[in-house]
Amino acid sequence: MAAKKGAGVLELAVLGLLHESPMHGYELRKRLNAVLGMFRAFSYGSLYPCLKQLLASGLIMEDRPEEHTALALQSRRSKIVYKLTADGKERLQELLTEAGPASWEDEGFGVRFAFFSHTRADVRLRILEGRRSRLEERLEAFRAALARTRERVDSYTLELQNHGLESVEREVRWLNELIGRERAEQEQQAERRQAEQDRQDRSSETTTQDMPRDHDR
Repeated sequence: MAAKKGAGVLELAVLGLLHESPMHGYELRKRLNAVLGMFRAFSYGSLYPCLKQLLASGLIMEDRPEEHTALALQSRRSKIVYKLTADGKERLQELLTEAGPASWEDEGFGVRFAFFSHTRADVRLRILEGRRSRLEERLEAFRAALARTRERVDSYTLELQNHGLESVEREVRWLNELIGRERAEQEQQAERRQAEQDRQDRSSETTTQDMPRDHDR
């Protein structure tokens, strides 16, 4: 199950990066390390099997530029550029609309967050709220464990437990700030849409009033 989740995270990351720009394998590895490396251990050995599967599924394609020199022919492998197909774009949008528990967990949240600029506002909010709920559950577990073991552990273990508790508390505060901003932005957008609708309604009423009536003709 863990391997399947990891493959899903990598699929999203690859499709998301290729949506931004076509890349050759080495560049894609560097970008994946920047995106995934902050949130999870990234194995380079898992990239090319993932690319092979995406190619077989028709979600990406290889662009092989013509080689004109012997040196270029020798480095042909490094010159392959991977590009997103139309099916790949559809698959990416499908992945970006998912907001279930898998997107809240440690394995998936960081990558989902990295592509929030391509994610609908309502989906972003559900993911942030789901992540916060999951961490609040973790906080309760930390506090309960700390209360049970405080008197029975040495000072170093206690410091480690406190560090874990503080780390989760910091992330919850960060999530609260993000959720507050997301909600405020959505409310502002709703107000702008309502104001535009009111303006259109008033304009329509004015037009109707200005139209000549039959008895005025």
